[in-house]
Amino acid sequence: MSGSLTIVLILLVFIIVYQIAKASEYATILRDETKVNAQTNRLMAWLLVAFFFLGLWGIWECHEALKGRLLPDSASVEGEEYDNMFATTMWVTGTVFLATQAILFWFAYRYQATEKRTAFYYAHNNKLEIIWTTIPAIAMAALVAIGLKYWFKVTDEAPKGHATVEIIGKQFNWLVRYPGKDGALGARDFRKIDDANNVMGMDWNDQKNHDDIVAQNGEMHLVVNRPVKLIIGSRDVIHDVGLPHFRMKMDAVPGIVTTMWFTPRFTTAEMRKKTNDPNFVYEISCDQMCGKGHYSMRGTIIVETQEEYDKWLASQKTYYAETQAPSVPETNPVAPSADTTKPVASKN
Repeated sequence: MSGSLTIVLILLVFIIVYQIAKASEYATILRDETKVNAQTNRLMAWLLVAFFFLGLWGIWECHEALKGRLLPDSASVEGEEYDNMFATTMWVTGTVFLATQAILFWFAYRYQATEKRTAFYYAHNNKLEIIWTTIPAIAMAALVAIGLKYWFKVTDEAPKGHATVEIIGKQFNWLVRYPGKDGALGARDFRKIDDANNVMGMDWNDQKNHDDIVAQNGEMHLVVNRPVKLIIGSRDVIHDVGLPHFRMKMDAVPGIVTTMWFTPRFTTAEMRKKTNDPNFVYEISCDQMCGKGHYSMRGTIIVETQEEYDKWLASQKTYYAETQAPSVPETNPVAPSADTTKPVASKN
């Protein structure tokens, strides 16, 4: 019943609006359509001018309200360059936006149709077409060149003395592997993947694998001010390693190894003080829709000093020892039981 009543009310509203529009049309004809249209144009022109200034005021207020609240300062040295690139892009595009919108609203006001003047239809001008196509193309090419410069930097070889960490995405969590004392990661083979005893498909015939450490809780430990190279892969579908605080991201593609490197600037403890948030953590997000559990695919990064990192690493057990090493035989064998069939010798 309520549904039918709602439909009837909606139909009545449409009928009323239609009748008002028809009445307005008839009134316009009676009052001289040309004069009414000119009055409407003046009203719309002033409304457009008001909308332009109110829009600028709204943009400024949003900027002030959100400044510094969306993301803290870049947590990586390389991320600062991306922030500078973003600022440059915003200044260039913002200037163009402001200029073009000012001209657009000014033209709507200045050249409105009146009783003595009708709007002029300007169909085509080759010179203008070339100007407003060439200049934006050159500006965009320059911005793209800056972006490519930074992109090639973080995907090129990492600086000497860098750390290496492997991160593998799988539905729906992150696997993190660290090299052991030999400083090198062992070989992997997807055919050897076993969720029970070999989640990353490590080839145990490769001795380099025997001292590697694997974290399955999505937690990554990094050293502050030391460049780290991430070796990125996927076990199933396309994921994406998103590091918003470091301004970095890279696809994790099945069958393809991708890499990127960056240098952490602040420890987790320092960032908690900077943000005044005692619960702050660096986040690893999956920036590629990867399935129904995509929302839960979240990891964390702990940035610490070299001493703290060494202490943490020393407390970790190698993945080989956890899953493949044979059990250690008992070191204290049980003494043989006494022979009760023999008579006990008398002390006398």
